[in-house]
Amino acid sequence: MPYEPFLASAQALRYDIELLERRFGVSFEQVCHRLTTLRRSGREGVPFHFIRVDIAGNISKRFSASGIRFARFSGLCPRWNVHSAFMTPGIVRTQLSRMPDGTTYLCVARTVRQSYGGFGAAHPLLAISLGCEVSHAKHLVYGDNIDVRNPNAAVPIGITCRLCERTDCEQRAFPPVHRKLGIDENVRGSSFYRFGEKEGEPA
Repeated sequence: MPYEPFLASAQALRYDIELLERRFGVSFEQVCHRLTTLRRSGREGVPFHFIRVDIAGNISKRFSASGIRFARFSGLCPRWNVHSAFMTPGIVRTQLSRMPDGTTYLCVARTVRQSYGGFGAAHPLLAISLGCEVSHAKHLVYGDNIDVRNPNAAVPIGITCRLCERTDCEQRAFPPVHRKLGIDENVRGSSFYRFGEKEGEPA
């Protein structure tokens, strides 16, 4: 995948990963990885982030040129489409993902199967996510059928439950580390966890 021919093909095919797979005779993951390296001064491609996870949510590869932050420890946000990709193996899924600070990303996710041996060997199923800031969506074929200007089209996500500020998430697995945990046995909200004041705030 030489730099100039690959960049030209990516731009001509509007970053269609599966078409790039066939044109260069490489895998889905290899194309995604190569797309993140198109940062040559004066000849840059779209700045992407890239992540690979297993079905348990463990991160085995990550890179961010889009500015998105990844958790160094713990799992990813369960609302991210990299997780739902496991429900439709081999099919590309797209998602507008909005972070708590309002930054929105166009994310593409698909599963890949690794093979380390022949019959009877384990063939781990992994999910790959490639994404960019929504301002670059017009350059990607994946942005054609998404109304990027509609704020309700974006799925609210966070970095990880421990660092997420969202108090109305029904998929929260852990309370945030920067909030006190409020307990009221007579109240049940959208989340299992009810929050008090932030650490350092007066009660």
